Amino acid sequence: MNILSFWATRMPDTKYGGFLGGMDHAGQVKQDAPKGVVLNARILWTFSTAAGLLKELDYAEVANDSYQWFTKHFFDSENGGVFWSLTAEGKPLDTKKQVYAQAFSIYGLSAYYGLSGKKEALEKAIGIFRCIEKFSYDEEYPGYFEAFTREWNPIEDLRLSEKDANEKKTMNTHLHVLEGYTLLYKYWPDVLLRERIIGLLKVFRDKILQPGTHTEGLFFNEFWERKDTLVSFGHDIEASWLLQEAAGALADKEWMNWAKRNADAMANAAAKGIDRDGGMWHEYDMDAHHLMKEKHWWPQAEAMVGYYNAWQNTGNGLYLEQVFRSWNFIKTYLIDHALGEWKWGVYADYRVMNQEDFAGFWKCPYHNGRACIELLHRLEMNA
Repeated sequence: MNILSFWATRMPDTKYGGFLGGMDHAGQVKQDAPKGVVLNARILWTFSTAAGLLKELDYAEVANDSYQWFTKHFFDSENGGVFWSLTAEGKPLDTKKQVYAQAFSIYGLSAYYGLSGKKEALEKAIGIFRCIEKFSYDEEYPGYFEAFTREWNPIEDLRLSEKDANEKKTMNTHLHVLEGYTLLYKYWPDVLLRERIIGLLKVFRDKILQPGTHTEGLFFNEFWERKDTLVSFGHDIEASWLLQEAAGALADKEWMNWAKRNADAMANAAAKGIDRDGGMWHEYDMDAHHLMKEKHWWPQAEAMVGYYNAWQNTGNGLYLEQVFRSWNFIKTYLIDHALGEWKWGVYADYRVMNQEDFAGFWKCPYHNGRACIELLHRLEMNA
């Protein structure tokens, strides 16, 4: 896979270890760029999962190296959990505890345990789970608060990025806590963990999913009152299959039936964001009646999995047709055939969004790598 080759050969940091913090669209490495925990947790998940599926020893070696550097530098040995970012050299930079990042760390560590069988990796994942449950879980209005200081105290700025609303609960964090918990449950079928996965499914069903539209609210206050007017097409199609995956992990027929029906409904709703060329637009503001006419790399990847999943559920050939339309859009406009990775995205006139990173804090082999891995796995299961 060219995506994996790019990250395995071009992005390791030969000076300080780990992975480089960034590369621009001209292929210039950002040697001194900060190293984000989300990027590195996603790399750990990607190579651990790819090595297990494809039986590639080279990928396993990358996963081993990633695990060693990740656990040595990102973990807070005093307070538990992982730091948000490090300097290029590997020293703590932004030490806040973003729950989104804790969730991805569970995801990466669980995948590495699945590959390696190292109990230490599983124990570290469980340790982060316990931190999230101790400090972030809201007993009164069930769900998870967004962020904390290094010591797990309240923090004023809860945002993942400057683009986000500063609210106490978000769809994005809950989706990826669910994702991390689902994979952890595969290897550690703990009673409380199962209870929390069910609780997260209830949060999506009762709070995040919007009645009548089958779309998600993005930002909420602590009482689960919605604080945005956006539709994120990529997150909706992503959630359609991740919610079903979580229900499947529980092997609970009631939740599995709900998730299957919901996946079909969400896939139909997300189709409103698909352009005539097969690409998926970024988002729509319902109040302003404004469509953000950008096609980022990750919604296209999620569309392939989401619509393949919907086709598997229903047998509706229109869903399968969209998988191919998404792939054709990706091949035509997003793949950098020289480097192997995908571009950040394109505008409505197909100009490349080259002011964004080609690889970096948010641009990693997670969405596109996962889409390829997920589709290969599903095709193999159907063979």
